[in-house]
Amino acid sequence: MALTVAVHKLTSCSGCQLAFLNQGPALLSLMEKVTFVHFIEAGLYDPNTPVDLALVEGSVTTKDDLERLKQVRAHCRYLVTMGACATSGGVQALRNMANVDVWKRAVYARPDFIDTLADSTPVAEHVKVDFELWGCPVTQAQLDQLILQLSRGVLPKDDAEKVCMACKRAQQVCVMVTRQEPCMGPVVRTGCGALCPSFGRGCYGCFGPSEQPNGDSLANRFAGLGLQPEEIVQRFAGIHSHTPSHQAQIKRWQQLIVKEIE
Repeated sequence: MALTVAVHKLTSCSGCQLAFLNQGPALLSLMEKVTFVHFIEAGLYDPNTPVDLALVEGSVTTKDDLERLKQVRAHCRYLVTMGACATSGGVQALRNMANVDVWKRAVYARPDFIDTLADSTPVAEHVKVDFELWGCPVTQAQLDQLILQLSRGVLPKDDAEKVCMACKRAQQVCVMVTRQEPCMGPVVRTGCGALCPSFGRGCYGCFGPSEQPNGDSLANRFAGLGLQPEEIVQRFAGIHSHTPSHQAQIKRWQQLIVKEIE
């Protein structure tokens, strides 16, 4: 029997859902293994039907997000988060570091119409998550592998290998060593095949913290390359600011900024 799948969207840009649709003809082959029951981006609406697998994109940012998430968890066997927003709060978690009320008054003419939670948080802070797919966005390969494994009754295995390992396998020279380019590769997981370093650019850390990241050492190296504390904070805060390892560096270097001001 084909695996039944529902794809749900919370607060997000829909980029991870497009990783499905952008497969084109390959999506037809994938549909031989699964039956999509709910997938609004693809024109299917049936959010409360029980399914084998629920894929959730987006962070929990509103009361509606939270209520819908509880319903999703109640109607699926496996719940898998896909993408940075669902796994770590994503870019919108940057607002957790600021006064949201001030932001709302600055952006909206009628901020009283905006109803949000105090913070933007990952799915796992609210319900049980069976597996996480990291990435901003996730890749077609990640989704295909996940579905293939679950359809065969095999639980997926997390790959938290560092981007640096992907660079070495591709025989790419280190951009931080040879070009003094600030690169997040030593502390973040691969999944993109070290795309940015292959073009001579430092990694931005789209796939989140790796296994045992040494953020102190990397941040110190950034300082040695001439980055100011504000720039180091930006490197760690960009996409996965809500993860503990990144938060540690954000707080560490923000404290230095405060001391400099004082």
